[in-house]
Amino acid sequence: MESPDSPYASSPEAPPKRSSPRKSQPPDYTEKNTYIRFLASNAEAGSVIGKGGSTITDFQSQSGARIQLSRNHECFPGTSDRIIMVSGTVDEILKAMELILAKLLNEFYIEDGDGVDPRSKVRLIAPNSSCGGIIGKGGATIKSFIEDSQAGIKISPQDNNFIGLNDRLVTLTGTLEELMRAIELILLKLVEDPHYAQSFSVPFSYAAAYNAMNFGPNGAGGKFPNNKEDRSNSVTIGVADEHIGIVVGRGGRNLMEISQVSGARIKVSDRGDFMSGTSDRKVTITGSQRAIRVAEAMISHKVASTSER
Repeated sequence: MESPDSPYASSPEAPPKRSSPRKSQPPDYTEKNTYIRFLASNAEAGSVIGKGGSTITDFQSQSGARIQLSRNHECFPGTSDRIIMVSGTVDEILKAMELILAKLLNEFYIEDGDGVDPRSKVRLIAPNSSCGGIIGKGGATIKSFIEDSQAGIKISPQDNNFIGLNDRLVTLTGTLEELMRAIELILLKLVEDPHYAQSFSVPFSYAAAYNAMNFGPNGAGGKFPNNKEDRSNSVTIGVADEHIGIVVGRGGRNLMEISQVSGARIKVSDRGDFMSGTSDRKVTITGSQRAIRVAEAMISHKVASTSER
């Protein structure tokens, strides 16, 4: 645990140190809503939520940002860690991240008694399409971020074991101040990328899909088998007419994503063609039993996220 006089202790007398002063940015970058995602163990997620949701409510109130967590069983593929998404303006996100990281550093950092500022690790989630911008030509951008923030920054290679996974992990190591500066630099780079904003509405889409799979005893994500399976199975489920739009997505984008990730073929009935005795549209899923399970999980997740909002 941290000593009471630590600059990172959570107390009114000793607020967390702010990162280096913000460099001026174009107003449209900092004022539009965006998001950042990172991994947290179950214990860390519990700390962020707090007793009866008290901590997450307090952090949202202080920062103005929205903080969402994937469910217990919804982990990032290949890990047993949950996903935390913080959304709002750049300033709101940075304030929320500082509150969250200061608390986690306080509770999970083991003091080694050498008197130096504690160093911690944060794993951000970034789309493959945005990683090139973070790395820069010949690695120039990531080198400048490391020099500016003094944090360690490493980007994981793309994991081809997970079909449809288009995200990579950006691991940051450093003191709270160094982490916050690195997060600021990376977030401002992500905001510049028009493709980054497009995945804003589906922060945990793969979490439900991949965790519908069988998991190993240690909670590590199961990998999709490459063997061909019987594809003659077919299941028809009902989706309320008012929710069919979120399942299909603009221009059929969500349906295409579900089909690509699951490997199933999906057909939605025409308007007015309902399940017998209901006002639910027919969604027919065809493929292997595994593919059907994954597709059903993704569809249920999209419908549930709409219902929650």
